[in-house]
Amino acid sequence: MSLIKKPVNGMKDILPREMQIRDYVAGIIRETYAGFGFQSIETPCVEHIENLCSKQGGDNEKLIFKILKRGEKLNLAEASGEEDLTDAGLRYDLTLPLSRYYANHANDLPMPFKALQIGSVWRAERPQKGRFRQFVQCDIDILGDPTNLAEIELIAATTTALSKIGFHGFTVRINDRRILKAMADHAGFAPEDYEKVFIILDKMDKIGRDGVAEELAQAGFAKDVIGRYIDLFQEGDGDIAQIRSLMETLQADGAEDLITIMETVRSISTADFAIRFDPTLVRGMSYYTGTIFEVSMDELGSSVAGGGRYDDMIGRFTGQKTCACGFSIGFERIITILLEQDFKVPGSTEKYAFLIEKGASQEKIAQVMEESKRYRAEGKQVLVAWMNKNKKFQKEQLQKEGYLAEHIRDFYNTELMRG
Repeated sequence: MSLIKKPVNGMKDILPREMQIRDYVAGIIRETYAGFGFQSIETPCVEHIENLCSKQGGDNEKLIFKILKRGEKLNLAEASGEEDLTDAGLRYDLTLPLSRYYANHANDLPMPFKALQIGSVWRAERPQKGRFRQFVQCDIDILGDPTNLAEIELIAATTTALSKIGFHGFTVRINDRRILKAMADHAGFAPEDYEKVFIILDKMDKIGRDGVAEELAQAGFAKDVIGRYIDLFQEGDGDIAQIRSLMETLQADGAEDLITIMETVRSISTADFAIRFDPTLVRGMSYYTGTIFEVSMDELGSSVAGGGRYDDMIGRFTGQKTCACGFSIGFERIITILLEQDFKVPGSTEKYAFLIEKGASQEKIAQVMEESKRYRAEGKQVLVAWMNKNKKFQKEQLQKEGYLAEHIRDFYNTELMRG
């Protein structure tokens, strides 16, 4: 049986050009976040299956890559269900592993703790453009701070990082799960129906108010309840006045926090972006308890970052409430955008290629290696390779990889000439 050269469906090989961009972007993110006091950590890619299936990850729990028990623990003959077959799985995000990490090491960490983690996660979903079964997430989290200073820092750090990468004119959309629940309560929905309602509301930007009303009706909700709910989503400019207007109708916690966050971020920001209130913003994870936010790029029609406050998750491990708030950059989405824009990494090291004629003498090879050593000492990147029979094609490939034609040099056995 022949081996399969293509990667598993939903996974991908990364070519050098993309890897250069990925390394550059990750470097900018790490450097920026370090400037805000975030500390790098790492957690295992494998988590206990009990943690992964704790009903905190929403629909992502349906997409877990589960790992069979090993050795004597795996007893297929006596297994009565899936729980007898698996005891671990690949992590589907970085937030739950971080919560376990903090619960395990809290006594050895500062309070509050500002964590940075960049790593791969896995979800068994249907692959499509820009969406893979293995992908990188880039998270910053502040653990142990109950105040809105955490949200302000997270937004400031993330927008600064995006700006340094080269994105401008984006929008930070912000809401609060407490306001979402107050709106649903005002309309007359039962608390046990809130998540179902929010899933439909999350489609507002795609299907509009009428589409949301229609889907709520199809879900069996009463017409008068739907009417009161839809009336709350009047057109607004997303400014503070819209929050205050909504609060004249609702009695909800979180409104003053949102106003403080928005005003402070606007006053301290040097990046080119807008921040606005969006009462339709939901965020999919059921573990969010307060403020939620996303970064949208209107010209691309997509979000590139998101997060929020999740004050109850760590307590599931420790029995004690620990406030937590995080922001995640959609690393893969950003890389896809940059590749489509034919992004060139700024300030790249000068690249030279030294091509040696096959059959060259030991003296000629030594001469080339000595010259390459001198170039490298000057900070240049030097590729030394044998000259192919089809030298023209070889040089064309090198130029596609970023080597300038004048930086490709030919070394023949008898003489030196420039390519």
